[in-house]
Amino acid sequence: MPSRSAGVIKQDWEPVVMHKARPKSQDLRDPKAVNHALRSGAPVQTIKKFDAGSNKKATAPVVNARKLEEETEPAALGRISTEVRQAIQKARLEKKMSQTELAKLINEQPKVVQEYENGKAVPNQAILAKMERVLGVKLRGKTGK
Repeated sequence: MPSRSAGVIKQDWEPVVMHKARPKSQDLRDPKAVNHALRSGAPVQTIKKFDAGSNKKATAPVVNARKLEEETEPAALGRISTEVRQAIQKARLEKKMSQTELAKLINEQPKVVQEYENGKAVPNQAILAKMERVLGVKLRGKTGK
């Protein structure tokens, strides 16, 4: 048998305090928990969210007119020039490709190719580089009007 130590055996009479885990915020929002708190008389905080439950479209923040007047940059972004548009169309047609096929080859949406050919796109150097590679035509020196 194992022998006991020869020392004095004492009991520790210090109180041990156990705390309940605080309820998680998700549990506090649970309808059952809210109803239980209301029935038991515990304080319940309710907050009305701004425009909660309304079916209104979010309005854009009002832009300060003075800021707009002091702005030095032009308001409109540059578009693809007609030279680039025509070069893309000509090269694509010479290779007998549709806009969709070109879009697949450059890993873009067909809408992107369509916007470049219609002149509605804002020039993106990465997309122009992909088109140059696939079509074999220089496009990046002529983007601005």
